[in-house]
Amino acid sequence: SLSIRDIVLIEKLDLALADGLTVLTGETGAGKSILLDALSLALGGRGDGGLVRHGEAKGQVTAVFDLPLAHPARAILTAADIADEGDVIVRRIQMADGRTRATINEQPVSVQTLRALGARLVELHGQHDDRALVDPTTHRTLLDAFGGLSAKTETVARLWRAWRAALSEAGAERARLEEAQKEADFIRHAVDELTALGPEAGEEAMLAERRTSMMRSEKIAGDLSEALEAVGGSGSPVPSLSAAVRRLERRAGESQGLVRPAVEAIDLALDALETARSHLETALRDAAFDPRELERVEERLFALRAAARKYGGAIDDLPKVAARFAAQLDALNRSATTLAALEAKVAEAEDAYRVAAAALSADRKAAGAKLDAAVDAELPPLKLERAHFTARIDSDPRSPGAEGYDRVEFWVRTNPGTRPGPMMKVASGGEL
Repeated sequence: SLSIRDIVLIEKLDLALADGLTVLTGETGAGKSILLDALSLALGGRGDGGLVRHGEAKGQVTAVFDLPLAHPARAILTAADIADEGDVIVRRIQMADGRTRATINEQPVSVQTLRALGARLVELHGQHDDRALVDPTTHRTLLDAFGGLSAKTETVARLWRAWRAALSEAGAERARLEEAQKEADFIRHAVDELTALGPEAGEEAMLAERRTSMMRSEKIAGDLSEALEAVGGSGSPVPSLSAAVRRLERRAGESQGLVRPAVEAIDLALDALETARSHLETALRDAAFDPRELERVEERLFALRAAARKYGGAIDDLPKVAARFAAQLDALNRSATTLAALEAKVAEAEDAYRVAAAALSADRKAAGAKLDAAVDAELPPLKLERAHFTARIDSDPRSPGAEGYDRVEFWVRTNPGTRPGPMMKVASGGEL
């Protein structure tokens, strides 16, 4: 059904159409073209404030379609996430200031969506209007519909999308690999350098403490040596004290009470000196270090600090830096393998597409021959028995697309001896 409100001369019109052929007749100026203009507006045609009836702020056109469940228009509704329950109701509101609003099943939509749906619902034919029959861009779709090839066309489109997706994925991986290759030498050098260096968490603090300890020990060792020399060296009192004890012990028999306390005190002193000597020797051994070890510690610290400056961050972060570079190198090595797999996927997807596209092309040519015969059979009753219709199919595998690689255009030859040509250029308005 078609409902029109305040469009041009029409204030209100509700037109119900039944199955089969409907003919609207009337004198010139009766409004037949206005009906077509209103329907075109409802189906996504270009809006114009001049379409609004004089004195009104807006006009409105509503068209209701009773479609089979498998109608191609329903796929557009599904893709646009529009409720699809029963009839399809399209509405276009034209404002006097030129603005328009559109809805499908009471859901606001863009004019582009409305136009896409309208192309699936209605064809407007007229001498001076664009129409599917003479529009070459629709001929392939018409031929596929005639030949029952819609399912195969959808399969080719799906394989085309899979091929393009595989190409895109492989292209992205190739770009990543090329970008990574620019840094490959640096990454490999970093991995080799940090692997050889072998930094460990907490190593800087440990080395710094060891270095400080060795430098402190160097100063303490001198004092310990002097003390040891005094206690047990050439200036030690031990020999003198020992000789004194021996002399006193020889005199002990003469005066035990006088000698014994002194001998015992000197023995205690000798024991204390011996203990001191032992402690000093132990301390000196503990304080002893190899200057080469100090040099090695300092060189290690300098190497770690240089690496930290070179790669950024703290010394304790170097193990993580090394792990990151190692992961990048591994990814770089794996990327080449990944790219090879993706390129194999591209080749596989392309082969699948081309097999399906070739089969579709063959089916189109068979359907084209049948369409030629079917159209030619309809021409004699129209007094066009001398005309000939041809569904011209040009196939170019080098120009693949979502619908295959066939270009379909309807050609006609209206008179014997004349050259056939595109329908729009050859056929007259009456013949069309």
